[in-house]
Amino acid sequence: MKWILPNACTAANLFFGMLSILSTYEGDFFYASVFILLALIADGMDGRVARALNAASELGKEMDSLCDLGSFGVAPAFLAYAFCMYNYGSLGKAAAIIFALCGMWRLARFNVNTNVVHGFFMGLAIPAGGCIVATTTLLFLAMDIHPEKFGLVYPITVIIVAYLMVSHVHYPNFKGDGGEKIFLVAKIFAAAMFAGIIFLTKEFPVQGVLTAIFSTYAVFGIVNSLFALMTRSQ
Repeated sequence: MKWILPNACTAANLFFGMLSILSTYEGDFFYASVFILLALIADGMDGRVARALNAASELGKEMDSLCDLGSFGVAPAFLAYAFCMYNYGSLGKAAAIIFALCGMWRLARFNVNTNVVHGFFMGLAIPAGGCIVATTTLLFLAMDIHPEKFGLVYPITVIIVAYLMVSHVHYPNFKGDGGEKIFLVAKIFAAAMFAGIIFLTKEFPVQGVLTAIFSTYAVFGIVNSLFALMTRSQ
């Protein structure tokens, strides 16, 4: 019976994902974003609980991937579309669909490469991708910013985040099991970007910090991977 608790955490992930989708349908973008962040907490707990109870199972792994697709693939795509991208017609629809499809691809590739890739994530993890949408939505709401005023920036950014999920960019997994070298320049760049976002959003510290965490992480992987490629070429 020890498998019940970790599987309950996994189910909570999709529970919050569904609440996010329903909130988006009702036009409540604030709670739709918050529920995605709560899904992230549940997603982070299931593996830890399973390892603590020695209750890891193949069923749990499959459930985790399916729940992640709903909470961090479909829910954020629907949120991004309803919040802003419906203004862009077919481009907005395409961006939302691409995000969900790339999330699916990312999860499938992760499952296949579990015993091959160690010490880092190949591509931006889907929870991070989904939380970029959620946290930026919270920040836009707090600052009363309408992203469509900036032209095609929003849908293009969503497509870029989707691409990062299926890319070969290496991201640290913070599990302490080695992995790619982290370059000082990348750390400095990330620190500067983080500080810049915090400064620009200082009137909304919670939303600013959350946005800075996930956005900086996404860009950090790109910068660090570029320096790794440059080092190898030399």
